[in-house]
Amino acid sequence: MKEFVLIFRVNGNSDVKPSPEQMQERMNWMAGIAAQNKLVDKGNSLSPVSAKTVKPGNVVTDGPYTEIKEFIAGYIIVKTATIDEAVELAKANPIFKTGGNIEVREVIKRD
Repeated sequence: MKEFVLIFRVNGNSDVKPSPEQMQERMNWMAGIAAQNKLVDKGNSLSPVSAKTVKPGNVVTDGPYTEIKEFIAGYIIVKTATIDEAVELAKANPIFKTGGNIEVREVIKRD
């Protein structure tokens, strides 16, 4: 089995604080993955405002981008046989109802 990180992106217009119903829907989605024994790390949410970017020459800017249209809201790590299987897990996430998207990337472990 391989590990894949599901990176949750939301547009800048999305509500940062989801409703209780939205939270329950997200938790049910993650519980479904855990029930299949495919959840490696439940991940964390990432702050849309408390962020800095360090660039060459020790230049530090506020936020992840100068003009932000979407930001990374959080991530989880799943284990599946293929990236296609990880994509299928991602497709069921309720983030799409609010205009968000999910990037799926394989985790490359260093030995």
